[in-house]
Amino acid sequence: MKYYSTNKNAPLASLQEAVVKGLAPDRGLYMPERIQALPQAFFDTIEQRSFQEIAFEVAKAFFGEDIETETLKQIVYETLSFDTPIVKVREDIYSLELFHGPTLAFKDVGARFMARLLAYFIRKQGQSQVNVLVATSGDTGSAVANGFLGVDGIRVYVLYPKGLVSDIQEKQFTTLGQNITALEVDGTFDDCQALVKSAFMDQELNARMNLSSANSINVARFLPQAFYYFHAYAQWKRLGLNQDKELVFCVPSGNFGNITAGFFAQRMGLPVKRFIAANNSNDVFYQYLQSGEYQARPSVATIANAMDVGDPSNFARVLDLYQHSHESICRNISAARYNDQEIAATLKEVYQNEGYLLDPHGACGYRALSEQLQEGECGIFLETAHPAKFKQTVENIISDQVTIPAKLQAFMQGEKQSLPMSKDFEAFKSFLMKQ
Repeated sequence: MKYYSTNKNAPLASLQEAVVKGLAPDRGLYMPERIQALPQAFFDTIEQRSFQEIAFEVAKAFFGEDIETETLKQIVYETLSFDTPIVKVREDIYSLELFHGPTLAFKDVGARFMARLLAYFIRKQGQSQVNVLVATSGDTGSAVANGFLGVDGIRVYVLYPKGLVSDIQEKQFTTLGQNITALEVDGTFDDCQALVKSAFMDQELNARMNLSSANSINVARFLPQAFYYFHAYAQWKRLGLNQDKELVFCVPSGNFGNITAGFFAQRMGLPVKRFIAANNSNDVFYQYLQSGEYQARPSVATIANAMDVGDPSNFARVLDLYQHSHESICRNISAARYNDQEIAATLKEVYQNEGYLLDPHGACGYRALSEQLQEGECGIFLETAHPAKFKQTVENIISDQVTIPAKLQAFMQGEKQSLPMSKDFEAFKSFLMKQ
């Protein structure tokens, strides 16, 4: 399989080149040259397969031409050592719980897969050191840092906006040490993302360091996120849920890697009627659907901080997938946007009325789904992180205690180790050149 750039001004790349480079030379994002549809027989019996078996079949469609079968199987099975169950919240609405991995966030799937795939390619190339740069608005940093922790030949630099991630999220990637360096940037997530992208485009820096990215701009990060859409459908069939209704997915959306993976799953044959993108106050995609014009703008801080993105990178993939047709995008995707007060009200209402505790991101997804679900549809929203990762915020909303799982308690014992960093690229470059 070859990979092309969304900017259409770079040579085709192999999977290995696309994964190791992260970003194409023309600043575009890599896309697979084709999306392979899975046979109907796979969907007819999908409910009889385990999560790992389902994911392996999906992974073969993407990566099977470039990775030995047993190696790919090992990567998939090691990545998915945890479940992603669907849980009923109310009639016709289910939560896809993606917080049962090591860092209790959905990004554990893509980050763990990418860590193993990148390590495989590093060994194959005989390289001694790859430097992974990752910008985070919260959960990406912890998932990537823990996915790569202790992996030989890989050094990870996590850039995060000072004061704009939760205390628990920060602890998850600033307390690890070893091959993980946390950089506390005096700016927003968009500033962090801009530093990473500028680093990839700097010739002097790339001549000195072998750079790669672990953000969802990397194909090895976002494509594996398709796995749990298939698994959700398998559970939906296995439980015999509303089989006379059509399935809708609602995705809390920030950088748009997660929902883009859902679009790929749909193109591979997953029977999804449509998607809903739930935004917080950073609503550039919602505005795009209304106007047909994409206007990036500085992000604003919200209680759903992992969605605080004012210029989502993966929007380029959405445009490419739908051939830049606003009409085609609108046919398959709707959107909603909610401010902090609306998110908090939804979280509290669902906790009191349904006995289900959402995190702020899941609250966006639930509300959008509950407001837009139509007759003849059944909906699944993605609950992307454990509520305890936003303990103080959630407790203030529900006026009740949130139990911290043992996995998170272990992170809280560590001592923060981070380095201050300016949002000025030259300062960042100077730091990296000294490493």
